[in-house]
Amino acid sequence: MLVYLKILILLWLINFAPPLAAYFFEDKGNLPVDRGKAWLDGEPLLGSHKTFRGLGAGLVFGLFFGYALGLTPWTGGICALLSMLGDLCSSFVKRRLKIPSGNDRPGLDQGVEGFLPLVYLRYHLGLPWVDLVLMLVVFSGVAYVGSRMYKAFLQSATSRYADYPRPLNPRVLTKELASCHLQSRFWRSCIHFEDAIYYHLIIQTVFKTLGLYNRGKANALCFERNDMEIQLDHLPAPFDEFRILFMSDLHLDGLPGLSERLVSLLPKIKVDLCLLGGDYRMATHGSYRDSLTRLEMVMAAIRSRHGICAVLGNHDCIEMTDALMGMGVQVLVNDALCIKKQGEYLWIAGADDPHYYKCHNIDQTFEAVPRGDCTIFLAHSPELYREVCSRADLYLAGHTHGGQIRIPPLGPVFTHCKAPRRVCSGRWLEESMQGYTSNGVGVSGVPVRFNCPGEIVVLTLRCPPQTRETGKPGTNQRQTDARPPQTHADQGHKMP
Repeated sequence: MLVYLKILILLWLINFAPPLAAYFFEDKGNLPVDRGKAWLDGEPLLGSHKTFRGLGAGLVFGLFFGYALGLTPWTGGICALLSMLGDLCSSFVKRRLKIPSGNDRPGLDQGVEGFLPLVYLRYHLGLPWVDLVLMLVVFSGVAYVGSRMYKAFLQSATSRYADYPRPLNPRVLTKELASCHLQSRFWRSCIHFEDAIYYHLIIQTVFKTLGLYNRGKANALCFERNDMEIQLDHLPAPFDEFRILFMSDLHLDGLPGLSERLVSLLPKIKVDLCLLGGDYRMATHGSYRDSLTRLEMVMAAIRSRHGICAVLGNHDCIEMTDALMGMGVQVLVNDALCIKKQGEYLWIAGADDPHYYKCHNIDQTFEAVPRGDCTIFLAHSPELYREVCSRADLYLAGHTHGGQIRIPPLGPVFTHCKAPRRVCSGRWLEESMQGYTSNGVGVSGVPVRFNCPGEIVVLTLRCPPQTRETGKPGTNQRQTDARPPQTHADQGHKMP
């Protein structure tokens, strides 16, 4: 009985290897076995789902788990080759029957994939035919159910969110499930155990032991207003002295009193546009209802002539988009909008989270933006600074909190960002593109700040002196394309 269980486990693991490889490697090594060629009937020979990467993953799993299960690596490797051969044969037959690639057919898929290695094992291990048939039935049934569950998981996003704006791949959906859809506190704690151990057990205990915790919380509430002028070489003259309120990393449900302080201060700040850099809730998992309730209060306090634009951060869920739009916020998920003023344009291009979900798409974000137009790029973190330096005039980001805890003269203890420290706080320059990374308004992890106050940023955009005198922007090194048709965003998003 034990050897039968080992055989079934081996075959299931081999069967699971190709989709697992697709999860980790996505498009890397995704070369179709049939090289895109068609058969005599004009249909694909095998289909795009059958890749050399999948074959390699199946073989590696067979060799490794054949040894790990005590069946020898050669036995596992031969089973993998025969299983992959059966999979290719079933794909060939399905293409002849005009069944689209990726569509399951019970029995035809798993049956052939399990039959060939089981026949080999029947002679290699001397298994009775009756046992072989029973194992084939068990293997096929479990493999089919697993395949259906896997595809249901991939397709679940379309039922959760209309016009789903993110890639429908298992990597993204797994992260969304863990961060946004697990209701059980126990399972959330198991999956996000590092938060509980690192932040709440270790770091918080250290600050409380040193008697610094309450002081750090008080520091976190003392965010600053940071006013600055930024000269953009390609800014049209009508946008000279255009004022932007930029806030990132609000984490409104993480610090009592933060929302109330913002609500009292924001009505005094009159701007032309408000930009939000993501991370509206404190935790990276669990409910986001409280943060949205607080966010609605804060949004109502903003005085912005052209409204509010926002991107999502690594703490945010894609389902929050509807709620944000209901507050009058224009959410940019790899999209852009332009503001029109006296016949000139200023573009705001916003990318999806590039840090955790990694759903940013630069080409899609800039698809509607004419080369040569003045563009502000908005993303949650500064990690895309190299990719967009030739496309944007100004990059606004957050995520790092400036480190949140700084030790002079060493600087931030951590930035939690895969980018050089020079772009992780304050102003910076990458080629001709200027950048600003905000220290954020709120806090995450442990609700304390030391030597790194939070901030709300008020930017005043300025044209070069020549543009102010002549009304014409400076020479642009970027090639100018034809302007696309006017969109709904050309007049700007108006606040109620």
